[in-house]
Amino acid sequence: MKIKFWGTRGSIAVPGKDTTIYGGNTTCLEITLASERKVIVDAGTGIRALGDVLTSEREVVDLHLLITHIHWDHVLGFPFFAPIYNPSTRIIIDGFPTCMKGLRYTFDNKMGDGFFPIQFDDLRARIKYLDRINRGPLDLDGVLVDTIPLQHPQGGFGFRFREGEKTFIFLTDNELRDDAWTGRSPQDYAEFCRDADILVHDAQYTPEEIADRRGWGHSDYLSVVRLALEANVKRLILFHHDPSRKDVQVMAMKVLCDDFVRKEGATLVVEAAMENSEFDL
Repeated sequence: MKIKFWGTRGSIAVPGKDTTIYGGNTTCLEITLASERKVIVDAGTGIRALGDVLTSEREVVDLHLLITHIHWDHVLGFPFFAPIYNPSTRIIIDGFPTCMKGLRYTFDNKMGDGFFPIQFDDLRARIKYLDRINRGPLDLDGVLVDTIPLQHPQGGFGFRFREGEKTFIFLTDNELRDDAWTGRSPQDYAEFCRDADILVHDAQYTPEEIADRRGWGHSDYLSVVRLALEANVKRLILFHHDPSRKDVQVMAMKVLCDDFVRKEGATLVVEAAMENSEFDL
């Protein structure tokens, strides 16, 4: 399994001199399975550059697109994903039950006189809504993908990928809190993440910021480190960087996490997600 970050930022894209290291595009991951099947998670602004690479590298684009939830920063890149305008493209979409509604509304929200120049039904790609993963694990060429509900306004899904003995978990837009909705407590997430090789988790806020942002559906980095330690995760990647967070500030958060892990006498590896970075699992 190969994972590449195309978008690591939360809430809104923030390109500029202060985001050149960790990236300014919103959520998008590319996962390449051992079978070479492509799985994309979320269609934030990072999906535009991914689409350009896919169309330049292959004659036919055939992939799965999994959507965690339909807030703007996770779907607004879809109209700029070049493969959707090619009739040879095949895209199977699955994820949170409202995912097709969110992708369609970026074209057809009917709230104004033309927010986008074309409609969803004008897209030339062959797009199919699978509607499978909300009813149990999805098997993609032997890789099992299952879900856990997110503690986030209007809900969402986190995803776990299990390929052979390796486990990769993606939990963005998730607020770790003891008074969570049913099935979304820190203990529930710890069990879902148990012994994972890599956990990518929303760490948008600092512990000092979180008190004023309760209910917004995002976590502080210290709570995320504690979750990873409780779940015996091997490698933690901080994700969904706040749009106001400069590169030097993200670096500082990573150092503080390292200090906490060291004081706990643990071996957890902590990193901050970097746009265009990739790794093998």
